[in-house]
Amino acid sequence: MEKSFSESIETVKTIYDFSKEELQILEKIDAASEELVVSEFDHYLKREVNEDAPKIAKKHGILGLTVDKKYGGLGANPMISVLAGERFGQVGLGFSTFFGANLGLAQMAIQMWGSDDQKERYLRRATAGDIIMAFGLTEPEAGSDPMSLKTQYEKKGNNFVINGSKYFISNGSIANAMIVFARSKETPTEISAFLVDTNKNGFNVDMRLKEKIGLFTSDTAMLSFKDLEVPEENVLGTLGGGMYVAYSSILNGRLGVASACTGVVQDCLNQASARARERIQFGKEIGKHQLIQEHIAEIAQNFEKARWPTYITALRAIEYNKTQNSDLVRELSHRSAMAKKIASRAAWESADRAVQVFGGFGYSLLSPVGRHYCDSRVTRIYEGTDEIMELKIAQHILGKEFRAF
Repeated sequence: MEKSFSESIETVKTIYDFSKEELQILEKIDAASEELVVSEFDHYLKREVNEDAPKIAKKHGILGLTVDKKYGGLGANPMISVLAGERFGQVGLGFSTFFGANLGLAQMAIQMWGSDDQKERYLRRATAGDIIMAFGLTEPEAGSDPMSLKTQYEKKGNNFVINGSKYFISNGSIANAMIVFARSKETPTEISAFLVDTNKNGFNVDMRLKEKIGLFTSDTAMLSFKDLEVPEENVLGTLGGGMYVAYSSILNGRLGVASACTGVVQDCLNQASARARERIQFGKEIGKHQLIQEHIAEIAQNFEKARWPTYITALRAIEYNKTQNSDLVRELSHRSAMAKKIASRAAWESADRAVQVFGGFGYSLLSPVGRHYCDSRVTRIYEGTDEIMELKIAQHILGKEFRAF
């Protein structure tokens, strides 16, 4: 098992007791990550989506990591999910983004809100790796404020007809099915979530976004819907209850981003430390220069800053899953916002410092820290911008009457 990953597991043992089965799952995660390294590197340099990644994940049986065993998943709890995210983040954020959209957002939304029929038709196939899923919420004019989305639906016989567009959708052009959020044309205050098969007439991939700063191995697409018909049995949750589906999924998504970013910091620390020991300048290892040591020390501190809010949030999520205590929902929203904000900022800053330690080679995508530098910037935007996370944290402290958005 990768040394830094095993060290994280040993650290978590101070606050959590692993079962034998859970440790075996983590071995699967580590094995899959090891196999992903070369594939992710090759596709990254070609600036292309890594279509091998879903196959590797399927081979190791991890695509249903947190899904209930009765639907073919591994039934892992949030702590195992967080450690998996950390390990994936060490490899790179491209796979983490694919995995998070497919499982953390889409599959978990179906598990929480789907009917038995929907779980059989979509969830079971997704955990088996027979279909890839996506989560269609963001629009050109609806990012941090999902209530401003413009995609509409209207009833037509036993179907709903959807018209509109979605923007920056992870897995958007490779998904076989996705959750689409739309506003009622007749009652604009109502937003609903629909399970959509992407092979249906009216579903269009307008563009696969290649002109990104990073995340080249992760698919990002612009989508449009033109008179797309969806059967009424594909409403996810209740009609008009789409934002409940969205907000619960985003909470999972934020914890997933936090864990992946923790892995980025860990890898930046590993890579920068190795570089500092090996590179010779001015007749000695650069690690013997005090200003290089400052970078190493700051990255090490960032790792501690990132992982503990993430681990604690996972523990509280485990408690919520056991008790369904509604009082914990507000705390989880607060803690996931803090974990996401702290870890994403730590990943960005750590990658920047690691590039500085590497020098000129760090400015190349041939270097792992160069790739982390390009990829980590988006983590301060997706699943909630830094600014929105700050406001959520402050609102939790000051009270709902101080809500600023």
